[in-house]
Amino acid sequence: MLWIATQDDKSLINAKEITVDGKKIEGVIEGGAMHHWSKILGKYESNERSLEILNEIFTKIEESNGFSMTYTMPKK
Repeated sequence: MLWIATQDDKSLINAKEITVDGKKIEGVIEGGAMHHWSKILGKYESNERSLEILNEIFTKIEESNGFSMTYTMPKK
């Protein structure tokens, strides 16, 4: 289980998938009964910065020993 606090600190989501769309990072959330929707987790100054953050999330998942982990999106 991956819980992510959004960049604006207004949402905590259980993300099933994380994607980079240009300068934005989006989390895909399962809504039940085959419904999926996405939410913007953060917006950054460049695509490269978004990819760096995606790599940070990946590294944290790899280092996690438990079933659940949390990540707070960086402000910049």
